[in-house]
Amino acid sequence: MQSARLIRTRRRGFTIFEAMLEDESGSIKAVWFNQPYLDRVFAPGKLAVFYGRAGLDRYKKNLILQNPEYEMLESVDDEGIHTGRIVGVYRKQGELTPRTVRSLIFRALRDLDPASLPERIPAEVRERYALMTRLQALRYVHVPARDAPLEGLEQRDSPAHHSLAFEEAFLLQLALAVRRQGMQEQERGNAYEVSDAMRTRFARVLPFELTGAQKRVLGEIGEDLKRPTPMYRLVQGDVGSGKTIVALLAMLVAVENGYQAALMAPTEILAEQHYRSLMSLLGVDGVDYRVALLTGSLKGTARKRVLAQIESGEAQVVVGTHALFEPTVVFSQLGLTVVDEQHRFGVMQRAALAGKGQRPDVLVMTATPIPRSLALTLYGDLDVSVIDELPPGRIPPATVVRREAQRERVHGGIRLEVQKGRQAYVVVPLVEETEKSDLKAATAHTERLRRELPELRIGMVHGRMKSDEKDRTMRAFAGGDLDVLVATTVIEVGVDVPNATVMIIEHAERFGLSQLHQLRGRVGRGAERSFCVLMVGDDPQSKDAAERLKVMERQSDGFKIAEKDLELRGPGAVFGTQQHGLSDLQFLALVMRSPLLLEGARTEARIVVEASLDDARKRLQELPPMWRKRLRLAEVG
Repeated sequence: MQSARLIRTRRRGFTIFEAMLEDESGSIKAVWFNQPYLDRVFAPGKLAVFYGRAGLDRYKKNLILQNPEYEMLESVDDEGIHTGRIVGVYRKQGELTPRTVRSLIFRALRDLDPASLPERIPAEVRERYALMTRLQALRYVHVPARDAPLEGLEQRDSPAHHSLAFEEAFLLQLALAVRRQGMQEQERGNAYEVSDAMRTRFARVLPFELTGAQKRVLGEIGEDLKRPTPMYRLVQGDVGSGKTIVALLAMLVAVENGYQAALMAPTEILAEQHYRSLMSLLGVDGVDYRVALLTGSLKGTARKRVLAQIESGEAQVVVGTHALFEPTVVFSQLGLTVVDEQHRFGVMQRAALAGKGQRPDVLVMTATPIPRSLALTLYGDLDVSVIDELPPGRIPPATVVRREAQRERVHGGIRLEVQKGRQAYVVVPLVEETEKSDLKAATAHTERLRRELPELRIGMVHGRMKSDEKDRTMRAFAGGDLDVLVATTVIEVGVDVPNATVMIIEHAERFGLSQLHQLRGRVGRGAERSFCVLMVGDDPQSKDAAERLKVMERQSDGFKIAEKDLELRGPGAVFGTQQHGLSDLQFLALVMRSPLLLEGARTEARIVVEASLDDARKRLQELPPMWRKRLRLAEVG
């Protein structure tokens, strides 16, 4: 450095720092604006490396460097941290600047003794999958060699990233396997039996022939029930695939073996629908099963009567909401718990209901199709069954995209369906208009529809309404007292109105694929042809939004839609991983892109647990607090 000076301009507080730089190739001026502290950093004769964009000065005569990055050196042989290499980009951490964070990480990894960084994966597993050691992988990711492939680093798709991702997947699967094994350590008791007499009674409640997929899943459940250890199984299937009838038959097996069964739903509306459905199926000659309904709104004498029926065992099948968790609910002999729409409940809630019995079997269901890789991650403590076949005769809703200019035509379609005695949903993203958003709001859009469709009976529900008011409106719609229901996404789960044939989704480009598919699943539940209209603005859509809309128009298979959603948005957005304890995992997206990596981690974790549950628990207990927080070990055992 030839010279350096600080220039204070006439503009208050505005400074310019200039330095004349020189090397064997020549000299160039560097300038920094409003960085007066550099006067204490640079001085003539100092050795440094500079990196930045060169441009012409204001007279357009000479090249200058404007606000270049720099790094002070003690000698020409010094290894640069911030220049002359591929450098990591970090967020500011409190008072620590990204530059300081980079320096700390560089020095920590350079000086770290390998013995002080214990391996989380058994050596034989690491060798089997050709994984780097933790220190090797961390050094490669944070301080890569100058010739390291940049694309692999930017895409987090290098051997080092795969090694760290495997470690994360292995520890997660180990935690889930420990929880699963711990739950199965205590035997349930006698294995269930199914006699010919039972099969005859079961056949009477079936309103139709089971699909091949339903029979397969029932067989998997049956094999679980024959074992003396508790069942922990997830059944996932698209809307209308027949999960409820499968759950009912499993509950009847428990009842026939002298146990009670409980079915828990996330909303009172859905609980009531399940109750009515079970009552209609079981209300046939020669079938005598006693079903009770317990929800938060049940009060007084009626509630006491139901609680007494549950405690005495008179109620063989109990349908309810979160009310089933309450301490006042005591089962006589709970043998099977069924949890519907599992993603609405946390791990601890599921465990709380299971704790009502002596190691009951647990069957959880979801109508949200989940890619296998994500299902293995979210539900590694469960066996997974898939009902991937719809009953014959089910016609998927015809799905079309319409723009604002075509609204009158869309409203005409609603009128036509209502004239035929049908009903319609209209879904909007927000409750009230805001200055910063042009999204359709429930309140404003309801008023618009009432003006433009005055002959129709239009109701509204949204998440800010009181529960009783919301339930009253949804019951009115289910009972046919409303023609159109305007709603936010509170109706995504929990409404079964076979008479509804139209689903209008406003600002459909703002929704994710899985959510669009769930909303569309609210129609097409009856014998009549149904329609889903995706309303979008007249402005061009983003590339991802346009892709989502095309998928919805062309695809009705929920599992294929879920795979595409995972590809477009990543796992965190697809399934709300926050509630599953996965939001802190650093390599979840990479794990999702590598099913073989996840399968391998799951297999190896189970091998470790089967070899020694105590050793597996010790391995998890020795993890530092950061890892224990990431894996939510308090929730998974």
